[in-house]
Amino acid sequence: MGVSSLPLEQKPKAKKSVQRRRETVTFYLLISPWIVGVLAFILGPMVRSLYLSFTNDDLLSPPRWVGLLNYKTMLHDPLFWQSLKVTFVYSIIAVPAGLVASLAIALLLNNAVVGMRWFRTIFYLPSILPGIAVMILWVYIFNPNLGLLNSILSDFGIHGPQWIFSSRWALPSLIIMSLWTAGGNMLIWLAGLKGVPEYLYEAASLDGAGTWAKFRHVTIPMITPTIFFNLIMGLIGALQTFSQGYVMTNGGPLNSTLFFNLFLFNNAFDNFRMGYASALAWVLFIIIMVFSLIVIRSSSAWVYYEGERR
Repeated sequence: MGVSSLPLEQKPKAKKSVQRRRETVTFYLLISPWIVGVLAFILGPMVRSLYLSFTNDDLLSPPRWVGLLNYKTMLHDPLFWQSLKVTFVYSIIAVPAGLVASLAIALLLNNAVVGMRWFRTIFYLPSILPGIAVMILWVYIFNPNLGLLNSILSDFGIHGPQWIFSSRWALPSLIIMSLWTAGGNMLIWLAGLKGVPEYLYEAASLDGAGTWAKFRHVTIPMITPTIFFNLIMGLIGALQTFSQGYVMTNGGPLNSTLFFNLFLFNNAFDNFRMGYASALAWVLFIIIMVFSLIVIRSSSAWVYYEGERR
């Protein structure tokens, strides 16, 4: 006979099934390094930290199960509430200020002017400079006696504050410093501004719209996806602030710059309270997740995507 028992119409299906299985195997082989990395360096440590959050672990002896004691301790820890306050105040002020500053820079750099590429590069450079070196530089800038800021203020007859050496001015100083990296978001704003169709501005001009009206009724609605992205990333980054408080102020006078992450770090590696620090880490994870979900769920009311019907 020599003829296959499979019907002719089933042979292509069998070949496609074999090819699909090969593609699936190839796919998982290619992403296997990523899967191993996630399991070993993300999910594994997360599960371990969740377990440690219910233990009394001092890094020197085996963890001892204590249940919810670490979480109950937070409620009566004044430094816990102080770190939350510092982190929330910083995030509430620094994130909107950074968004506005970077958007303003992007609007200025979105014009067709000779040498604009050089200006964009200059504004972006602070975002790629080594963080620790920049912080040391700002420590000198904030120096109340020899710093650049107070020297400029003295030229106008103003006696400058103590900046990071004052419990009143330490946190505002770090908020001011956060604007130093506005050039990073500036590139994302520029990408969003370039995506606004030019005919919308032309139609607005024909309707008699001025510069502010175009910005309010054309630019802002069209860049809401960019606002959404920058807001989410800025919020997550601000809630995880650590380096500024650790390098520049080490918690600041009267714990005025005791960020939540710094408080967590101090408990883990200074006080050897790894169980308590793990509980703090999960509280921070929940806080970030809640705020992110609030922004994401609210985005349907104010984020506009081109081609979307409402």
